[in-house]
Amino acid sequence: MVRHAVFMMAGTLTSRVLGLAREILVAAFFGATKAMDAFNIAYTLSNLARQLLAEGALSAAFVPVFSQALTKSRQKALELARGTMTVLIFASCIVVALGVFAAPALVKLMAPGFDSSSYELAVSLTRLMFPFLIIISLGALTMGELNSLGSFFIPALSPAFSNLVFIITAPFFAAKFGVYGLAFSVLCGGMAHFLTQWLWGFKMKAVLYPAKPNLHDPDLKRIMKLFIPYAAGLSLNQVNPVISRMLGSFLQEGSISVLNYSNRILQLPLGLFVIAISQAVLPQLSRAKNDEEFIETLRQAIRFALFVVVPASLGVILISDEFVHLVFVRGEFNSWAWYATSSTLSFSMLGLSGMACSTVVMRALYALSMPREAFKVTLFSVASTAILSLILVYPMSYNGLALSPGIAFTLSGMLGLYYVRRKLGRSLNIISWKLFGDYLVALMMIDIAVMIYKFVWPYNADAGILIRSLWVLGVIALSAVSYSIVTLKMKFEEWKMLHQAFTRK
Repeated sequence: MVRHAVFMMAGTLTSRVLGLAREILVAAFFGATKAMDAFNIAYTLSNLARQLLAEGALSAAFVPVFSQALTKSRQKALELARGTMTVLIFASCIVVALGVFAAPALVKLMAPGFDSSSYELAVSLTRLMFPFLIIISLGALTMGELNSLGSFFIPALSPAFSNLVFIITAPFFAAKFGVYGLAFSVLCGGMAHFLTQWLWGFKMKAVLYPAKPNLHDPDLKRIMKLFIPYAAGLSLNQVNPVISRMLGSFLQEGSISVLNYSNRILQLPLGLFVIAISQAVLPQLSRAKNDEEFIETLRQAIRFALFVVVPASLGVILISDEFVHLVFVRGEFNSWAWYATSSTLSFSMLGLSGMACSTVVMRALYALSMPREAFKVTLFSVASTAILSLILVYPMSYNGLALSPGIAFTLSGMLGLYYVRRKLGRSLNIISWKLFGDYLVALMMIDIAVMIYKFVWPYNADAGILIRSLWVLGVIALSAVSYSIVTLKMKFEEWKMLHQAFTRK
């Protein structure tokens, strides 16, 4: 699991850096404006498949069944995947047609505070980008197949090609079509994401193409039976960004955009570490031979996720002002957008560890085929986010909207662990008070090291981009070294896991 997760991290790092470059490009062209708010609403609506399918219901339903089918017959498993592709194309086309028709109502629901011009622009962009659902759904299925076959690097790298195509095409399209050009670039990038993985299927001798599905196949029936409740639960999960954008539409102009910009930075450690670990662990959990192996794999996945996410969270919080300045402050991105993005980023990072645990625990529920419990956990997360957002938006404005999801994910992760423990009928022993104390010591060392670094070499906002980049890289390197030394001295077991991942056959 750790070996596969590390390979995914390597591929994901490239794609996330390019994703950040993509946001830098967009910020320079459009800043935090009404047009950008409208684009973000439209992109959120059309991008629901990435969370619902690529990182949700499709993997949850397909990967466990396909992984188990592989242990019996590779040929039968590939036939299952090709039949599933046909069903997926048919279903996603229906969803796209419904989305195009319902775009006005969806925009009104997500951004009730928009004025008429912003509303019309968001509706047009939503209709233009909704076919993205079909493309990203096929990419999700291909990723699930390749992951189950033990290929993780190329699937993790495929979003990098998507972002690269966006970066290449966006300046041309934006200059010619304005904000509509960004929608064209999104569609081009989605196609690159799918084709990269599809072509790699030839190398794996497992290329996907639509084939007549065997509707009497028990495995296909099982996938469809699991997919519906998982999709229902994860559709609920999409209410979370709707809540923040709905409430954000009542705040000052640009609030939705700064939440989006900070979320793009949050996605770097989230995708680099959390999604990589959760996708790597799902096939392992699905093939666990007994409860003891399942619990140990789950424990190691959560521990390893915390091992890399906890220091990353603190590091970003400590240099949020400097990092946002380096990444976004140029062109139309003014000082208000700078400090607002930095502030929302810090509050978002407070919940990253909770998001990590919740994401891994949800994979455990999927591997155990517990759709009802997964739905309950998701419903609890959405309800908690809504309640916390309503409570915190008044005293904290957009910062409250940034903080609420992290708290909700932490609580829902605890609920998910309760369901897993009840299903297996034994204690999981994942986190101890001693481990909590060890983390506090390690984090204190990072804090001290960064404070000394900032005192000796203060960040110069007027310096060239090279100097500012070196300053940020220096903080990251110093934090990593400090954390590594302390955790090695404390004999954190994650170092042994990393060593074994690359030395044991």
